[in-house]
Amino acid sequence: MQLATISMDGSAVCVAILNDGRMLNFARAAQDLHGPDGDALRAGSMQHLIEGGAGSLAALRGLVAEAEAGKHADAMVSANAPLLAPIPVPRKNVFCVGRNYAEHIAEGDRAQKQKVGVSEHPVFFTKPPTSIVPPDGDVLIFPSVSEAIDYEVELAIVIGKSGRNIAKADAYDHVFGYTILNDITARDIQRRHGGQYFKGKGLDGSCPLGPSIVTADAINDPHALSIGLTVNGEQRQNGNTSDMIFDIPTLIASVSEGLTLEPGDLIATGTPSGVGYAMEPPCFLKDGDTVVCEVSEIGTLRNTVRAV
Repeated sequence: MQLATISMDGSAVCVAILNDGRMLNFARAAQDLHGPDGDALRAGSMQHLIEGGAGSLAALRGLVAEAEAGKHADAMVSANAPLLAPIPVPRKNVFCVGRNYAEHIAEGDRAQKQKVGVSEHPVFFTKPPTSIVPPDGDVLIFPSVSEAIDYEVELAIVIGKSGRNIAKADAYDHVFGYTILNDITARDIQRRHGGQYFKGKGLDGSCPLGPSIVTADAINDPHALSIGLTVNGEQRQNGNTSDMIFDIPTLIASVSEGLTLEPGDLIATGTPSGVGYAMEPPCFLKDGDTVVCEVSEIGTLRNTVRAV
């Protein structure tokens, strides 16, 4: 299933996207469902749906099948409804993985005239909820703060079940679905603060997310997805998730060591080569640029850069 969050009368409403592009407001369609699954669906948010677990997801599949067959006409929403980020305000920082594609590591080493290479363990950092940007929303740049704003298209994991010290063999049991994330980065700030990532990657408007969440069962193989990014129509990044150094089970196992992952948590899995700072000369984002991220089987995430 493909799930999105839209704006309706100023409120965030979670919907299921049907085969013809129409959207099912499942909170409305679930009015006659009883028990905790019905309660989770009627709450109308992505977070409540994820927390509802397998039962709520199964109940939703039933409603979607009925809608595809012509029922729930009163719960349909126009395909033109404005999209919000699938989880508009994550309850925790977004977990992110750095240096997870070999060619991206190599281009960074060349640009910085250093030799760091592949790390023994995944590199983690986070982006705060205030960084989230919806589809078609503005990526903010602050010329007085940074002159080196870069982009990074990433596949993001949506956690569906709580766990700590999750074994690799059990990792996929904890995945609700997948979405697209653009890890906007202020490269000068990133290096100004001792090379640590948080400040340079945590500015307001630095985490475009969406356009939707595709449930795990609808993705054939999360390690066989094309992943790319264009700026003003120019292809900058063009890779495949098969090139990840640390795969999804490894990332989930590693980040959950001594740390509880909860429903709705997001893990961005790293970016392929082609980032702006590694170009010759470097090419950073500027006011008015259009950035489009694309991951096969998920969709397209489009944003415009705006200086403030």
